[in-house]
Amino acid sequence: MTALPDKQDKQHWAEHKERGSFWLMKLTAFGVRVLGRRVLSPVLYIIVFYFFLFGRDARRSAWLYQQRLADWSGKAELCPSHWRVFGQFMAFADSLLDKLDVWNGKLRLEQIEIVDPARLRDQLRGARGQMLVGAHLGNLEVCRALAELGEKVTMNVLVHTKHAERFNRLLGEAGATNLRLIQVSELDPAVMLQLSQRLDRGEWLAIAGDRVPLHGGRNVRVDFLGHPAPFPQGPWLLAGLLKCPVNLLLCLKNNGRYRVFLEPFTEAVAWKRSDREQVIAQWTARYAERLGQYCLEAPQQWFNFYPFWKTDDDASA
Repeated sequence: MTALPDKQDKQHWAEHKERGSFWLMKLTAFGVRVLGRRVLSPVLYIIVFYFFLFGRDARRSAWLYQQRLADWSGKAELCPSHWRVFGQFMAFADSLLDKLDVWNGKLRLEQIEIVDPARLRDQLRGARGQMLVGAHLGNLEVCRALAELGEKVTMNVLVHTKHAERFNRLLGEAGATNLRLIQVSELDPAVMLQLSQRLDRGEWLAIAGDRVPLHGGRNVRVDFLGHPAPFPQGPWLLAGLLKCPVNLLLCLKNNGRYRVFLEPFTEAVAWKRSDREQVIAQWTARYAERLGQYCLEAPQQWFNFYPFWKTDDDASA
């Protein structure tokens, strides 16, 4: 769960997430079990409204994102306003409540529309696993629908949080048996061997491709919504080293119903020693371009409330 940050110019997004996300998840999971979603909803909306009022940097970041999406797409109706920025915060609150439904087994497969023209679901039970790259757009927790409710494939979600084992315990308490978080702060030989073995067992890997890790993560600046932004190299380095296909996974909400988009991205990420950086940059740029297209599908479901482009551009809110 992503906490809404403030003072992002002084601290990395992950520092805020580490500080509050685990306990917020534990508290809200407890609250929904005791009080139920109907009672808990107003409390979460009040909390998010508080962040909207006093989270100046988070508000400015949402404003800048909406402005750049509007400029990049040429759609004037997407230009930011106080109401539209507030709507993005409220969409975040709604996504938190939906996450609670996922954790507590209240989301059923028939409640989800799976958009999968390439029939990737048919490959989930294949001899070797593949990689899914998502983003903090929409609700990635719904990927549990594939792991828990669908083909019962084991899904390993690669994260940067130090609290991965604690999150795993909470997921277990909520009944998630096929979903596991794995901390991948560094791609050392032990981690690579573990991931390769999981793929060989037919398990799948899922990772977000839109956040640079806190400590020493490699990144590359590519165009996103018309301006250069840092993106992590990790997903594409992993895909090349593990020699596995890469697919995109996005979970967007439309008219109260989730649509899970499964899309083939590349059969292989391959490079020579002399052109590795160039190849990684090319795949990152393609991912950023595709991510921008998906932002148009759900403009207010972008949940990176920090200065994504890391610029000093003025964006009043």
